[in-house]
Amino acid sequence: MIEHNNSQAANAVLMIRPHAFFSNPLTAESHRFQGQTNLSKDEQQALALREFDDFVLILKTAGVEVIQCLDTPLPLTPDAIFPNNWISFHHDGSVILYPMEAENRRTERRRDIIDHLSEKNNYLVSKIIDLSHHEKQGRYLEGTGSMVMDHQNQIIYACRSSRTDLSVLNEFAKVINYSTIAFDATDQNGDLIYHTNVMMSIGNTLAIVCLEAIAAIEQREMVVNSLQTNNRELLELTLEQMEAFAGNMLEVRSSSGVKLLVMSKQARHSLTREQVKIIESHVKIISAPLNNIEASAGGSARCMLAEIYLPKKEKKELEL
Repeated sequence: MIEHNNSQAANAVLMIRPHAFFSNPLTAESHRFQGQTNLSKDEQQALALREFDDFVLILKTAGVEVIQCLDTPLPLTPDAIFPNNWISFHHDGSVILYPMEAENRRTERRRDIIDHLSEKNNYLVSKIIDLSHHEKQGRYLEGTGSMVMDHQNQIIYACRSSRTDLSVLNEFAKVINYSTIAFDATDQNGDLIYHTNVMMSIGNTLAIVCLEAIAAIEQREMVVNSLQTNNRELLELTLEQMEAFAGNMLEVRSSSGVKLLVMSKQARHSLTREQVKIIESHVKIISAPLNNIEASAGGSARCMLAEIYLPKKEKKELEL
């Protein structure tokens, strides 16, 4: 069971520089945000690399620690740019590995990345909890895509989908000693939203959520009451803004403690002046152009960032 003394915003993130980024046909069926592209695979990869490198530079310039690992040439992992779906790093040193729906995403799970964080970056990894065995039963929970966590109050928010199985969710919640709030959410076509993190983002004092996507009034009220009870100002998104990835944001901290809300340029441009004013009363906005990544893969800024909450090793551990 994980002990809690939890900050909400991490000051370090893991990012995976892609080797063969392209629109993944194995994820398209359950992923309506994934668009169609006329670009070749080589063109998609070249544009993704440019967007990725620019994004890393923007984050580093803002004072965020970015730990960058390279994707492997083989096996092909077109969605490796989105590490938050297969791994999460927790405040007590726990590392969780998750069951993935698409077969070609399962090979994204790499022990060498965990070793790199421990050996090269001096993070303390106290235990690794592997939930990937659920794939054999067709049950999935795709990390902080499937779940949006309030670490300060130990609550997990999750919308049900083929990629978010409630039995695995409850098992995970028990492991980390969090409570769960599960609900149903749909897009403009009435299709289930595949990942919770496209419709919701929770920061230290601000929660951004597309309540319009939660049709059931009692479920919507349950989400609102929980967020407001736990001292979050609530900013509502429209379905159109959600489709522009305005829900796919992540609050992080700079090395000097500045609170930053990271999003794509498309998401930033979808916000109204009043919404921007509200956000900027809580955090500083930083945004990056991710148009190709969003169009080809249906993922945005938050999906590309795996927060690192792991503690650093103490001096005596480094000397061993």
